[in-house]
Amino acid sequence: MKKLYGVITAMTTPFDGNDQVDVNALEKQTEFLIQKGINCLYPTGTTGEMYLMSPEERELVAQTVVKKADGRVPVYIHAGAMTLKETVRLAEHACKIGADGVGIVTPSYFGVNDKAMVLYYEEIAKGLPTDFPIYLYSIPQCAANDLKPHVVQEIADRCKNVVGIKYSYPDMLRVKDYLLINDGKFSVLFGTDRLFLAALAMGVEGTVSGCSGPMPEHFVSVYKAFCKGDYETALKEQKIANEICEIIRSGADMAYFKTVLDYRGLNGGHMRKPLIDLNEEQKAELVKQIQKYL
Repeated sequence: MKKLYGVITAMTTPFDGNDQVDVNALEKQTEFLIQKGINCLYPTGTTGEMYLMSPEERELVAQTVVKKADGRVPVYIHAGAMTLKETVRLAEHACKIGADGVGIVTPSYFGVNDKAMVLYYEEIAKGLPTDFPIYLYSIPQCAANDLKPHVVQEIADRCKNVVGIKYSYPDMLRVKDYLLINDGKFSVLFGTDRLFLAALAMGVEGTVSGCSGPMPEHFVSVYKAFCKGDYETALKEQKIANEICEIIRSGADMAYFKTVLDYRGLNGGHMRKPLIDLNEEQKAELVKQIQKYL
């Protein structure tokens, strides 16, 4: 099964002036990221405003990115939704259209105990081919549910197509525990952009990075330098990437990502309500700050 590595870009979803998915802008974003050297595309996740889209819109985004990528880089579709039924639908659709795998966030909002968590992923996994890879996705600060290491191990034991986890909380001790699953053979991805290099040094295989969407260059450079053993360059590039993260708010407001994409000629599109676009003053200040990195 094809596991993930390197810079996995969590893509934004461009909405046009009529609040529709802008397919043309999405195709351009896909091409831009491939040309910049990212290792995988990851649409319809948190950065993609997943919970603000209908299943039909999410399927459209998934199909657009898979078709445009055309096998040049892996495409993993985030399929987690507020209901199990919708999650299964989106995961099966991703498999059907030729995606390379799926990510599935934990259930959200309502508290889910450990037993229910195992059963949830087991239900999703059994509807997919055994050779179609699934990454668990833990973002407890948003989902209000956690994936404990022993629970992840049980899920991996029961579901052979669960090959890894994306963890998006800056707890390096938890990362260390995830890296011990399946005797170190479980794939671990980190979602905290500012700790990418530190996580690589611990043995993590890559980052699922929102900040690499509008500004991929320095994240790609971190990974390339690390793989070559050029740690001095990797550290230098990580420091620059961290400065960029601060400017674009590390995903706290995707309107910053979309504004930078606009500035780069890619039509980032609008935010979907209740989220809002930056005002003109904010846009001007952001462009002023980001120019030196382009």
